[in-house]
Amino acid sequence: MAQTVKNPLVKPFVKWVGGKKQLMDYINLYKPKSFGRYYEPFVGGGSVFMTFQYPKTTINDFNIELINVYEVVREDVELLIQELKVHADNNSKEYYYELREWDRTGIMEEKNAIERAARFIYLNKTCYNGLFRVNSQGQFNVPYGQYKNPNIVNEEILRADSKFLKKSTINIINGDFEIAVKNAKKGDFVYFDPPYAPLVEDTQSFVGYTLNGFGYEEQVRLRDLFVKLDKKGCYVMLSNSSSKIIHELYSDYAKTTEIVGANRMINSKSSGRGKVDEVLIMNYNYREQ
Repeated sequence: MAQTVKNPLVKPFVKWVGGKKQLMDYINLYKPKSFGRYYEPFVGGGSVFMTFQYPKTTINDFNIELINVYEVVREDVELLIQELKVHADNNSKEYYYELREWDRTGIMEEKNAIERAARFIYLNKTCYNGLFRVNSQGQFNVPYGQYKNPNIVNEEILRADSKFLKKSTINIINGDFEIAVKNAKKGDFVYFDPPYAPLVEDTQSFVGYTLNGFGYEEQVRLRDLFVKLDKKGCYVMLSNSSSKIIHELYSDYAKTTEIVGANRMINSKSSGRGKVDEVLIMNYNYREQ
């Protein structure tokens, strides 16, 4: 991988549950020493690809509103900043719920891409714990967060991100994770960060952050894709919970599986917060590179 000059201002512009900031030291240590194109099919808040700042990158997410934000940051960052300043000036509990109602009243359908992106960032920065959660109707349903000084408009970061995303070799896709890597070839690097499997052993209890959820069948489909990319000659890394089910699914890669710890809030109670074992599963031995 060619060395790139990194801009320290290129950082995530949204908060994201399960973000990989805490694991970046491990991911940097275990990533391939060199590779062709980089693919991140579950981009979320983007902490991994923004840390890499690798120019030949394809990012994807199933969340259409999140991908709309990435596209607006790339194409219309100044108009987005103006819209965010309006939200910052009006921020209150009542204003938050007024904007949250857009996807319940049909107002969202009347809004342009910039207005939708500004709403997404505003709700993300002011909602409880930066969650992205929708109900069965696809409506955002996280309560107001009661923050004293939420950082709604970070102009420097948004402009730096926009400049980076404008690189002609960076692709932004909205779709299924399998389609996102259809062009991956030998020597490319694919990093999967799917919704994590629960630590309980019941396969029916899988819960995801997409509208349709990410159940056991999806985890199996992802495992099958991991194997397919391995056979194609791609470098593949996957993060997930260190659960019995995940270890079973990836038992063929046990020798290149690393168990790492991260501080996670795994439920709303303080007793559910703390060090949780996660896994980084690879199809290559990083020590032999």
